[in-house]
Order: sequence, then structure tokens, then C-alpha cells
Amino acid sequence: MQLIISVTALTICISGFGQSSADTTKTMSEIVDSLRNAGLIYNREVQETPAIELTTEQAVKFLEKYYRPRFWHDINDPLRKALEHLIFLTTHPPYDSSEVFLKNYKYDSIKIPWEKFYVWDTLKFKIPDIEPVSFGMVDSAHFETDTINVAAESDSAAIIPKEYYNAFSEPYILKDTSILVITDTLRGVNSSDPNLPFRYYDSLFQIDSLEVAVNSLIKYLEERDSTIINFAGLGDAVVPVWSNSKSNNMLRYWLKNEYNDSVTVWIGSLGHDTIGLFVEQGVHFRRQMTPTVGNTEARVNVERQDRSRLLELQTVNVPKRLWKYKTETNLAFNQTGLWNWVKGGEGSLSSLLDITGYADYNNKDKKLSSNNFVRLKLGFISSGDNPIRKNTDIFESNSKVNHKAFGKFDFSAVMLFKTQLLKGYNYPNDSIPVSKILNPGNFTLGLGLDYKPNAQTSINFSPLSYKLTFVTDTANIDQTKYGVDKDRKAKHEPGINFLISNTMRPSRNVSLTNRLLLFTSYQKPKNIDVDWELTFATRLNWFTELKINTHLIFSDNIKTPVLDKDKNPVLNPDGTEKKTARIQFKEMIGVSLAFRF
Repeated sequence: MQLIISVTALTICISGFGQSSADTTKTMSEIVDSLRNAGLIYNREVQETPAIELTTEQAVKFLEKYYRPRFWHDINDPLRKALEHLIFLTTHPPYDSSEVFLKNYKYDSIKIPWEKFYVWDTLKFKIPDIEPVSFGMVDSAHFETDTINVAAESDSAAIIPKEYYNAFSEPYILKDTSILVITDTLRGVNSSDPNLPFRYYDSLFQIDSLEVAVNSLIKYLEERDSTIINFAGLGDAVVPVWSNSKSNNMLRYWLKNEYNDSVTVWIGSLGHDTIGLFVEQGVHFRRQMTPTVGNTEARVNVERQDRSRLLELQTVNVPKRLWKYKTETNLAFNQTGLWNWVKGGEGSLSSLLDITGYADYNNKDKKLSSNNFVRLKLGFISSGDNPIRKNTDIFESNSKVNHKAFGKFDFSAVMLFKTQLLKGYNYPNDSIPVSKILNPGNFTLGLGLDYKPNAQTSINFSPLSYKLTFVTDTANIDQTKYGVDKDRKAKHEPGINFLISNTMRPSRNVSLTNRLLLFTSYQKPKNIDVDWELTFATRLNWFTELKINTHLIFSDNIKTPVLDKDKNPVLNPDGTEKKTARIQFKEMIGVSLAFRF
């Protein structure tokens, strides 16, 4: 429409000058081309992508810009890791030059003498200065222990009897002697030589260990190094062959020419930089003998071939990694000490151990995946004069099996199990336990759909679910605290299960993990059980984290006594204690040691 209006306006304007029809058409065409070149009007035709050319420096700057974490959903995305590796290889010297430098470096030229690592001092003592007796050695039986008859000082090393004293031409004397001894070992040694690369040396054999470590890593890289070598023959076929020093397997190929004549060869890797090529056993070559008689002008019509074609008959199948394992361990300590603290308070010492093991399965060919984890969370606290008490005890496992359905939806089966390991008490009453291992225990099984909008979020809806709450030791544990009838050991509830799992990473060192579990029974659909755990973690360095953890639980089956203002139980008209369902909430903040492997 813009083009029609523009051309119409131009036609009216041009016609007002009284130009001829031919001149008007030519002028309009030139004007439209000028407007199109200036970008004022556009055609409906598909625009061609302009040619993009970047220098090495420009390409590095461009990739470094889009490598920043704010552009990515997941900072551990494989594409981002590959870009990081590409930028590093481009901006650093090649490995070959580093390898040559390290192999040819003279490590013995940067050593410090061993005596520099010790503190030396002189030790002085006296030894007897005795000339040899002319009539031979003195028998040890003639030596006496009485120092009265000794003409030397009492600290002499040897005692000579008086009858032999006249045998010496000079009086018996002690000679002062000094020796050099080690009194201490230094933790670090500085050198005044400016050519040495290290600021200080902390070990006598530091350079020897450095040389051994460098050679060990170079050997490892040579063994791990692999590359693809393409063998090309007649035609357009290119056969890739992996060269790896750890493979040691030979591949069989047929080498053919344009006449379809072939010879069998074996190709394999003999080292990280060596390819072996062998003719198969049983293949013979015969060279044409030079004729000794006959027409010497005869020529054999031979067509020279520049290259040979290598056909692949065997495919190398790389096994797929279906299972991935991961373990996270967090260990936190908190301590408060008070001495003569006039404002009041109580000293305390607490610890928390949180271990989670993950096992994930992914088979894209069968459209089958599974996510599994087992978690142990155990914490203790000691405050004032009270003994050590348990304040956290969770043992749970979660297994989910998915099969691809459609889009981002999967058919899913979920199994949840939760209990505790140690006995629990309602302190200060520590004589009657209220919980122990498998008392109570919760087991949930659900069938439904699993929706994954992204790799960090999973929304599972299981309309066919079953929840089991059980207490096996009803003689010692009150099962009514957990919604189990007084004359029963278990409670069975068919219902609907809803599970949301999400992990957000606003930055590289900050994560927010959210896990919400909702369950409602078909018998009482309005009563919804809630189990919501939220964890905020920020990494302080490579082994410590600041964690904030909140845990909220609400279950209509778990009822606690109602208390008045004086903390006394409220009674029903029939005299029994009045109980109601309440929100259970726990919050913890602390710095923990984090280990991942």
C-alpha cells in the first residue's frame, strides 16, 4: 500500500510539470529504485542474510559477551561449556608448545641445595689428645674408675691409669673440638636468585615432585588424546577413523580401485600419533619380471592412479551413557558460648548432616527416563546443661519413571517413602518416645502425567494415587498422633497426588530449590496434606555454602492438643482433650561444608 501511495503521489507531482509519458516512466523507475536503496520502501521478497565476517579478535569478544550467565537458563548447558572451551583454546597458546616447553625444561637448574632447608649450629666438646704408647696398646683391664689417680680433667672421654702416665713425653691434656649439627628444619626457603621462578620453596624435593607430576600429566594426556583421521579414496566417500592410543583395536577394510579389484587391509591406532596399516595374511604381491628375450621395445599399458578408495565394512559403536550418578554432602556446625553474659542467654552447640544421592536414567531410543534420589538429614543440638538432643531426622527416597507421551508431557509413575532413623521425644520428657525408625512411615504411589516446561522444572499430577501411613510398634508409639486409628497399625488412603520440583539459579553461585507435595484423599477431598521444603543456597567458596532451609508440613490427620493462655489443655464437653490440625514449620540458617562428587 505504501508503494502504491508513493508511486501515485510521485505520478501526480511529475505530471504537473508536463513531461512526456516516456520521460515520466523513466523518472518514476529511477525514483523508486532510489527510495528502495535508501530503505524507505521495501519489497515483499525475502531479504537475503547479509554476509557476516569477523576477525579472530572480534569473534572472541562476541562469544565472551554471550558467554555471560545472564543469557542462559542453565550455566552448565553443554553449548555454554563448549563455547568456554573454544574461547580458552583460542586465547591461549596451543598445547603442543606447552608440551615442548615442559619436556625440555631443565628442572635441575632451579633446585636449592639441601642444606638450605636446615638451621645449622656448632657443638663444642673435648676429646683426649694422646700420643701412641711405644710399647703398644694398653689393655682395658688396667683402666681404673677412680679419678683421684687421673692427671686429666674429670670430663675426659678416657681414663688412663697412673702407672702409664710417665710413658708420655707431655702431660695428658684435653683438646677442644667443634662439629656442625642440625638444630631445626625450615618450613620455607627464599632464594636471592632472581632467575628462579618460585617465590619460595616449601620442600626439599619440591622440584623433583614438580617434574614427576608434569611428566605424569603429559603421559596421561597422550594416552587420553584422540582424533579423527579421514581416509579418502576414489569418489566422494570419506571414511572417518578414530585414532586413540587406548583403543588398540584394528579395523578391517577393503581397498578398491575403479576396476573393482580390492585388497584387504587392517587399520588401527598404535599410539596417540601413530596409525598402523597392515595387509591381511594370505595376500600376495607379484612383481612383473623384466623380460630377457624378445622385443625390448614392448611397453606395458599401465594407468597411474593418484589415490585409492577405502571402503568401510565395520562401524564403531560408541556405548551410550544411560545412567548418571551424583552425591551432595553438607555438614554444618553452629556454636554459641556465653560467659558472665549479664543480658542472659544460653550457650549451645549444634550440627547438621545432609547427604543426598542421585541416580538418573535416560534412554532416548526407548523414550524412557527415571529420576531417583535417597536423602538422609540428621541434626543434633546441645544447649545449656541439657544433654545432646536430636532436632532433625529425615530419611526419604523418591523414584519417578517417565515414558514419553506427547509434547512436553510424559506418562509417569511416582513412588515416595519417608521415615526417620532415631527415636524422637517431646522434650523435656525424654522417657517416652513419640517416634522411631518406621514409626511412623509414609509410602505414596501415584500414576499420572509429568509436565516438564524446562530442564529445571517438573510438575507431576497423579490422579491415581495411594498413600499408606503405618506405625508398626503401637505398644510404644502412639499411632493416633499420625492419623492412624487407635485399633489399627496403618491407614490406607486412595487419592490424588501433586508434586512440583523446581531449581532456579539467578546467578552462578546462587540456587533456590523448591519442592511442594500435595495430597488429598478421595474420602475427604477438601482436606489437603501439604509438604513444602524450600532451600536457598549461595556458594561462598569452593567448599562452603550459606544455606537457608524452611520446611512446612500440614496434615489434617495429625492433630495436636489445644492449649489455653496458661498452657493448659482445653477439654471437650465429654472430658477429653481438644485437638486440632496445625501447621508445622521448621527453619534453619547456617554455613555448611559442601562436597559434591
